[in-house]
Amino acid sequence: MRQGTFAIAIHERIDARVVALFGRSGTGKTTVLESIAGLRRPDRGVIRIGAHTLFDTGAGIDVPPHQRRVGYVPQDLALFPHLNARRNIMYGTAVRHGGAGSATADQILDLLELRPLLDRGVGALSGGERQRVAIARALMTAPAVLLLDEPLASLDISLRARILPYLERIRDELGTPMVYVSHAEAEVRAIADWVIVLDGGQVEASYSSAGNSGLPTTAAGAL
Repeated sequence: MRQGTFAIAIHERIDARVVALFGRSGTGKTTVLESIAGLRRPDRGVIRIGAHTLFDTGAGIDVPPHQRRVGYVPQDLALFPHLNARRNIMYGTAVRHGGAGSATADQILDLLELRPLLDRGVGALSGGERQRVAIARALMTAPAVLLLDEPLASLDISLRARILPYLERIRDELGTPMVYVSHAEAEVRAIADWVIVLDGGQVEASYSSAGNSGLPTTAAGAL
C-alpha cells in the first residue's frame, strides 16, 4: 500500500480475531486504519477483508466507506457534542449492514453497560464513558471488522484497566474481528491474537501472540 512517499506492505493472510498494529508514533498505524475504512486512498495496493476486496488499484476497485462494513473508532472518538449518548449510539444504525450473527442493540448496550448513560449529554460523560459510547456506535453498524485507533491512549491508568475488559468481551462474546492500534505493550498482550510490528513504515515482525514472551526490542524500547 503506497500513498505519496509513504509505503507499507502487509502480504500475509491472517486468521485471527484481533490483529494489533504495534509501534511508535509515525510508523503508519493510523494510515493503515484509515485506508481500510476508506477515509484515505492509497496510490496503489490491495485491501481485502476475508473474501471481500475493498480496494485494488489493478482491478479498479474502491468500495465507498459506507459500503465497506467497517466500524471505525478514531482517536478523537468523533462523538456529536449536541446529541446525548443514546442518539450518538443509535446514529450507527443509519449505516447498519445487518447480516446473520450481527449483535443486537440490546446486546451491545448490555455488554458495554451503557443503559444508565443513555440520556446523558456527551459533556456529562467521563472519558471512559465516552469511549464506550463511541465503541457502541461503531458496533451498531454491524461491522465485519472493528477498527480501534489507540482506544485507551487518552485515558489514565485506572480507566484503561476498566475499559480493556469491555474490549475483551467484544472479542469473546460478540466475536467481532478487530484491528487494534496501540503503542502500549500491555494492551497488545492482553487483547491481540496476532501482532504486526511497524517501524519506519515497514513491517518489522508479524506473529501470533500465543507463546511469545515479548515484543521486538527495537520497537518496544523506542516507545
